[in-house]
Amino acid sequence: MTYLDSDKNKEFIGNGKVNSNGETLEVFLNNYDPSKYQSPCNTVDTLVFTYIEENGHKKLNRLLLIKRANHPSIGMWALPGGFVDFKENLKDAAIRELREETGISDIDAIQVKSYGRYDRDPRTRIITTAFVTLIKEGEQSPNAADDASDAGWFEIHTKELSDNVTRLTLTCEEKEEVIAADIKHEDYEVAGLMATNYSTVEKIGLAADHGEIILETYNMIKDAVY
Repeated sequence: MTYLDSDKNKEFIGNGKVNSNGETLEVFLNNYDPSKYQSPCNTVDTLVFTYIEENGHKKLNRLLLIKRANHPSIGMWALPGGFVDFKENLKDAAIRELREETGISDIDAIQVKSYGRYDRDPRTRIITTAFVTLIKEGEQSPNAADDASDAGWFEIHTKELSDNVTRLTLTCEEKEEVIAADIKHEDYEVAGLMATNYSTVEKIGLAADHGEIILETYNMIKDAVY
């Protein structure tokens, strides 16, 4: 049984020849067994930043987080998100999970980056793809549901502890919550292209590697919206 219908499969027929086993594309797909290979799961996480307008410019203001109601990292604050359905596009999944966990809807989102360190989740081999969106401050109010026991808007503060360690502090006055992570960032070069690797040194109140995702995305877009 093939994954796509026969009309869609025509897109992948190539030059129409058989492979080294004498199989046409149709026969190859019918014989293909994906269970022979260990496969990672894919989740999506969405960073919803609010903005305020100052002198005609957008300024980042707060970030939406949810408190996890189940394992892993139960009781810790995290980005809203969850597992991608088998026949679901990543962005569709991100928007759906955001709506299910927080009630935030009628938004679009941009894909930022995938995070795939093998030990980032104890359940199985999980890769997450991060999305980001901006909404005007006060435009929507979150209501926790699904896998979230609470949801709130957090102010974002950063402080440089050294040349390559930043303290990320997130505060929510309404929830009387203060959470933080010290995150190491190391620049590296590949064939003249510069990139930065983020890793958590220490954290309190934040789930998994979400502090790294938050800081990296914040650094990516903070200047773009000012």
